[in-house]
Amino acid sequence: MAKPILEMRNVSKTFGSVKALSNVQLTLYPGEVHALMGENGAGKSTLMKALSGAYQPDPGAEILIDGLVADIHDPISSRQAGVSIIYQELALAPNLTVAQNMYLGREINRSGIIDRAAMSKSVEPILHRLGASFTAETTVGTLTIANQQLVEIARALHANSRILVMDEPTTALSSRETDGLFSMIRQLRDDGMAIVYISHRMNEVYELADRVSVLRDGTYVGTLDREQLSPDAIVRMMVGRELSSLYTKSDRGDKSSAPVVLDVRNLSDSSFLKDCSLTLRAGEVVGLSGLIGAGRSELAQAIYGARPRKSGTMTLEGKPFAPTSPQQSIDARVAYLTEDRRGNGLFLDMSCQDNINTSVLRPDARWGVVLDLDKARSRAIEAIQSLSVRVPSESFPVGGLSGGNQQKVLLSRWLQIQPKVLILDEPTRGVDIGAKSEIYKIIDSLALSGVAILVISSELSEVIGISDRILVMREGTIAGEVGGNTGIEPTQENIMAFATDVALPSVA
Repeated sequence: MAKPILEMRNVSKTFGSVKALSNVQLTLYPGEVHALMGENGAGKSTLMKALSGAYQPDPGAEILIDGLVADIHDPISSRQAGVSIIYQELALAPNLTVAQNMYLGREINRSGIIDRAAMSKSVEPILHRLGASFTAETTVGTLTIANQQLVEIARALHANSRILVMDEPTTALSSRETDGLFSMIRQLRDDGMAIVYISHRMNEVYELADRVSVLRDGTYVGTLDREQLSPDAIVRMMVGRELSSLYTKSDRGDKSSAPVVLDVRNLSDSSFLKDCSLTLRAGEVVGLSGLIGAGRSELAQAIYGARPRKSGTMTLEGKPFAPTSPQQSIDARVAYLTEDRRGNGLFLDMSCQDNINTSVLRPDARWGVVLDLDKARSRAIEAIQSLSVRVPSESFPVGGLSGGNQQKVLLSRWLQIQPKVLILDEPTRGVDIGAKSEIYKIIDSLALSGVAILVISSELSEVIGISDRILVMREGTIAGEVGGNTGIEPTQENIMAFATDVALPSVA
C-alpha cells in the first residue's frame, strides 16, 4: 500500500475551558477520497482549521506530510505544504477575474506592473483540463456557484496542491452540477490527489468515499474502508446508536377514520401539475415521495397559494379553501416550511426572536401598528426552549446557527400560528444526524397533538421511518400510495416502482 501523504496525530485543541478536539487521528493516502463525518460540533472544522494553519493545535500534536513533520503555523505555510481547503462559503473576490483570483497575493509583477496577460496564459491550461466553460478573463462574480467552485479547484491545482479539503461542497448545487463535481473529484483522485470530503449526506459518501473517518464530541471514533460502509455502521459511530432508533413514530393508530383536515381534488396548474388528489387527516403524517423533478414542491406550493392553480378544488375542515397567496394560507393556519431555508425561509441577518415572530406580527401588534416587543421576546424564549434550539440568546442572528438549529427556528415560526396543516419540504436537508433525530421527535409530537402533516423527503429511509402512509409522485401527478390501508408495504422498492412506472416487486 502507498505511504500516507498526510498523518495527523494526537491533535487536540482547547478554547478556554472547552476541549474541541482530544487526541484526534487522521491518515490520508494519495489517490483517495476520504470522507470526514460527524455531527455539528464533532470537531471536523476544527481539525481542518488545524491543517489549514488557521488554528494552532495544543502541544503534543503532530502533522506529517510525506512522513516528515510539517511546520504549519499559518494559512500560507499550509498552502506551501501542498494543502488547499475549499470552504462552504467560497473565498473568492467576485469583482476580479478568474486569473486574478488564482494569483491573488502572488501576482506576476514586471517592473511594478501586474502582467495580466501572463497570468491568464498560465491559468488557461488548467481550466481546459477541468473542462471549464469560462475563460481566465471571466469575472468571477458572473459565474454560477458550481463554476466558482471550479475556480477554487483550479486554484488548488495551480498552486500544485496535493491535498484538497472540500467542506460541504454540494450545499448550493443542483443535481446536474453535483454530478459534474463528482466526476471532477473522481478525475482528481485518479490523478493522485488526496481529497478530504466533509459532508452530512450519506448518499454522497457512499458514492465517492474510499474510506470514512468519524469524529464524535471532539474525539476520533474510527475509520471504515469502503467495503465496511453501511448506514447503520456510520450512524452508530456518529451518534452511538442504531439508524433505526433515529426515527420517531409513535403508535398513532389507524387514521383512516380520523377527521379530514385538508382535501385536495384534481389540482392542476398551467404548466406541470396534473389532477393531483390527496387527503390529510388529523394527527397523521403523510409522506410525499418521488424522484427529483416529479413535482413534489410544486404541489406543496400550489396548495399553499405560492403557485397559481389552474383547476381543481380544496377544502379545509370541510370548507372551501382556495388561497391565492401564502398570507391567506397562514391566516387559515396552513403552514409551509420551504426546502430552501437560507434562500426563501429565514432572514439570516435578523435575530432568532425576529425570525420566530415573523408569522404573527399582525395579531401581535397593538392597535395594528405597534409591535409588542415584550410579548415577542417571551414567545421567542418559549419557542427556543420548547424545540431545544441551541443558541446563546434569542437576540442572536439566525445566520450564525448550525443548519439543524436554523431549521428548528424556522419550524418554530410556523408553530406560532398553531397550524392545522403543516407542510414540511425536505425538513432535514443539510442538518446532522443528531438534529434530524430531534426534528423527527418534533414531527411525531405535532402529529400526536392532532396536526395534519405532509412531509416531502428525498430520503426514502426517512419518509418510510416517520410516515403513516406515503404518496408517490411521477411527472407532475400522484402515481400511487403505499402503507396505511393500501395493502402495499412501504418499502423502498415499492416507492421506486411507482416513481419510475415499473411493476411493483412485492405484488407482481
